[in-house]
Amino acid sequence: MAFVAIFMMPFYYGSRARSVPEYLRLRFDEKTRTFNAASFAVMTILSSGISMFAMAKLFNLVLGWDMNASIWLSAVVVLGYIVLGGLTSAIYNEVLQFFLIVAGFSPLVWLGLRQVGGWSGMVARLPAGYTEVWANLGSAQANPMGVEWFGMVMGLGFVLSFGYWCTDFLVVQRAMAANSMNAAQRTPLIGAIPKMLFPFIVILPGLIALALTLHPAAGTQPLLPVLPDGSYDYNMAIPALLGRYYPEGLLGLGLTALLASFMSGMAGNVTAFNTVWTYDLYQGHINKHATDAHYLGMARFTTVWGVALSVATAYVAMRFNNIMDMLQLVFSFVNAPLLATFLLGMFWRRTTGHGAFWGLLGGTAAAALHYEVTGVAASASLLPKLAMIHTYPSDMAQNFWGAIWAWSACFALTWAISLATAPRAPKELEGLVYGLTPMPSNAHEVWYRRPVVLAVGVLAATIALNILFW
Repeated sequence: MAFVAIFMMPFYYGSRARSVPEYLRLRFDEKTRTFNAASFAVMTILSSGISMFAMAKLFNLVLGWDMNASIWLSAVVVLGYIVLGGLTSAIYNEVLQFFLIVAGFSPLVWLGLRQVGGWSGMVARLPAGYTEVWANLGSAQANPMGVEWFGMVMGLGFVLSFGYWCTDFLVVQRAMAANSMNAAQRTPLIGAIPKMLFPFIVILPGLIALALTLHPAAGTQPLLPVLPDGSYDYNMAIPALLGRYYPEGLLGLGLTALLASFMSGMAGNVTAFNTVWTYDLYQGHINKHATDAHYLGMARFTTVWGVALSVATAYVAMRFNNIMDMLQLVFSFVNAPLLATFLLGMFWRRTTGHGAFWGLLGGTAAAALHYEVTGVAASASLLPKLAMIHTYPSDMAQNFWGAIWAWSACFALTWAISLATAPRAPKELEGLVYGLTPMPSNAHEVWYRRPVVLAVGVLAATIALNILFW
């Protein structure tokens, strides 16, 4: 988030592009923009379906409603406030939902830790390595995820994390809606502060749930339900904790917090899909000269269509016992190769449109090929395999390495093809490439409004947390 604020936001915001794919059109060409817009549209629908499934699962668990009816109810609720309020309503709702999430989950952590005997008691109930970040990454066999240090640093720390925070339009869209360059740069930095603290109210409850499943408290049953294949249903960690610890009044607050988080994710993805389809695909290729009123009507229709498609992908999410596995799989196909395209495009003026397009296509194909020739131990695949040349110990390990292959393929292809094709004139790249774009100066701002100062503080806090949980 510090990188996108300091180094990439001047290009995003300075180009006045309405979307990330539109920046690709300005920097490269129409075919690169179209490919990214199409792949991103698919990703937002899949991500929205994941949030819809989680929201419906909550209705099904707590209220006993039929799963199919719960999915459709979730769709109607989110559709209502997006259609009535658009992007503005989505942004304001996300801010309010953030405070609901904090208020709803914070007591859960305290109550759970109290029953397991505090932090030390939780650590004693968990298998070794579950509360450490780096200590057990010397080899894939030394940690439960089955990932060594290179897979973690390159796959998650660089490719997937940078790919999400630096190129995902759902994230960048919020900063692009700011009223000044300074505000746009500070948006991800301010967001990074609570983001660093979120593991304490999101990941920690999951650890508590696992501890109470492997070693239940006296007189209680294991917390997490078991799926037909014998694995634990990790999607039920927080709902199960809410049901065990919260009395009726507090349970309402906790459920509201869960609903807020699911609605926020779904609404954000649908509004991003709306923008990409309307401006980058429909206006760019189908109807280029319509009135603003026509595009507004198309955007509203697209919202309805996007929610309907999300209903279909919610059923795909049912096949995962941990929806984060599905989410990272989707990111490895879309965000991982896109990161390579952006890094080369923004910081190497020699990058060409042909290189960017074929690099993106090759990176996505590499992710698909990796998925089709590798598998996960004791886990079913969504699609039939072409071959089986390697088996990973976990879905997440497969996702991390899939992202590495996608990024590497895109980077190599883009670099090679760019060297073999003619670049654009430097004059055409002003405002789009590092070295040809005046970087914003914030010397006139008070120190706490300067993005560089905020970035240094965020990075220092990040390093401190990593050392604390080494």
